[in-house]
Amino acid sequence: MKISKIWSGDRQRIAKIVTHGTIGSIALLLVSAGAIAIAGSIDNIDRADVAVVLGNTVDPSGKPSARLQARLDKAIQLYQQGVFKNTIVSGGVGKEGFDEAVVMKQYLVTQGLPAERIYVDSQGNNTYLTAKRTAQLMTEHKWDSAIAISQYFHLPRTKLALQKFGIKTVYTAHANFFELRDLYSTVREVFSYTSYLMRSY
Repeated sequence: MKISKIWSGDRQRIAKIVTHGTIGSIALLLVSAGAIAIAGSIDNIDRADVAVVLGNTVDPSGKPSARLQARLDKAIQLYQQGVFKNTIVSGGVGKEGFDEAVVMKQYLVTQGLPAERIYVDSQGNNTYLTAKRTAQLMTEHKWDSAIAISQYFHLPRTKLALQKFGIKTVYTAHANFFELRDLYSTVREVFSYTSYLMRSY
């Protein structure tokens, strides 16, 4: 009988520990996601040698998705304001079969950006590869500063990766676009950001 009571008490204590640990982990995750959202939403815009626009989905029609177009439109806005003269468009080939970077360049050219100042990176299949290729291009062209353009939740990790690859001056500007799945994306970004902190460059 005593053993049964002791075991029952142990189970209750374990259950409390697990419950408190779970609640604490969820709270930490939400606070971290909030910090990422706030950091990415506060633009840090200044004159830069080059803008790097990160790729996203191209619609089956071959046109930029609403999310990607918002990134490109932000780049157009900043270009017209004289923030930068050169642009890197970086993306991969999506399941729709389109080269994101090529589609991005085409869109920017139709909106008045000079084709000769747009550099296409078709190997930007993820943020790490985009940052790596951007650093290479910046070294080749002797550019010192960059402004990253993407969704707000994506910018802290993008900035981290660019800096890890040796780009000291990185400004940021978020696309004027929001959808409900951003909530999930922001929470997921906590794990992605953490993994980028620990990986080698």
